[in-house]
Amino acid sequence: MPSLLSNRLAKRVLRPAFALVEQRMERATTAFQTDLDALHHAVADLRRQSYGLGLLLDQAGRDGHRMPTATQVDALVREVRAVTGCDGERTRHDVTVAYRHLVALEALGAGGLPGTLSDVCGRLAAVPLLAPSNGDVLEIGTLHGLFGAGLQRMLRRGGVEARLTVVDPLDGPPAREDVVRGNLALGGGAGAADAARIARGGFGDAAVRERIADRRYGVLVVNGDHDLTAVRDLAAPGAVVVLGPDAGPRPPGLTGLGRIADSVYCRAAAAS
Repeated sequence: MPSLLSNRLAKRVLRPAFALVEQRMERATTAFQTDLDALHHAVADLRRQSYGLGLLLDQAGRDGHRMPTATQVDALVREVRAVTGCDGERTRHDVTVAYRHLVALEALGAGGLPGTLSDVCGRLAAVPLLAPSNGDVLEIGTLHGLFGAGLQRMLRRGGVEARLTVVDPLDGPPAREDVVRGNLALGGGAGAADAARIARGGFGDAAVRERIADRRYGVLVVNGDHDLTAVRDLAAPGAVVVLGPDAGPRPPGLTGLGRIADSVYCRAAAAS
């Protein structure tokens, strides 16, 4: 039996239907090609933007990248809220501001801030929220001085003008006093480079501790493994103490508040 489509009469009858199908297929193909071209342009734009953001925020020259995910920020907000007791909206706001400070300081300063994104932003956000008992800040181990500059800025936002004391050997690259002072200038205000006090040497040196013992500090940031009894003795009543992951066991008089990322947060005992 001959095929229906080879029949001249059938072809004549079906020709309008074939034409309609071809028109619809042509329109669909054209629309698909338009969408595909738009997608190619969008992908090209995203690649350009991603490359620029990578230059600003990737891992080069740092301990880690500076490109957080929404999940990472949400987890950090929960941790800061648990340690500080502040409401979620304020905590999220301060974590966001801390992240902006981190990016700005590393873009403008020499060197970087040691630590992961969550640890650095957690420190910058949590310390002011814990309401330090005074504005005297002791940082033991500073590397490039950028964290001190960031903490000065965050404390100032909370109404506290920081007086910074840094203890570090600063005995050569990458830690040099001129680099640290230049970076501390990014903190601005009265706690900037000229006002910051740098005690060169190791915290284990009794002479160094004696030089800085003229103050009782409202904030003590301890990077590395140091004598925490000596740290406690320099703390003002109710001071905020931030211990890095290498810190040893806490002595009596330092009450643990919780952990944010890699750091442990403590409160010095109040005056009896």
